[in-house]
Amino acid sequence: IAMNAVDVKAEFIAQGISNVVWAFATVGKPHPKLFEAIGDQVVAFEHLGEFRPQALSNIVWAYATANVPHPKLFEKVANHIV
Repeated sequence: IAMNAVDVKAEFIAQGISNVVWAFATVGKPHPKLFEAIGDQVVAFEHLGEFRPQALSNIVWAYATANVPHPKLFEKVANHIV
């Protein structure tokens, strides 16, 4: 599932991105390649306006819970909410 998600990540909408990383973190099965690819995708967004606050919260929670670092993702989200 994770590898398929990596392959089609560009097709995910904001809520889908949030749901995928949340689900993997919730079941305790982080997939580093998937988290890296999705984090890179979020960072590549010109702005994060299409993400609802809950979706951004779930993304940050998922990375923290899964103990997967992605400094550029956290910086992007932090700059968006400030």
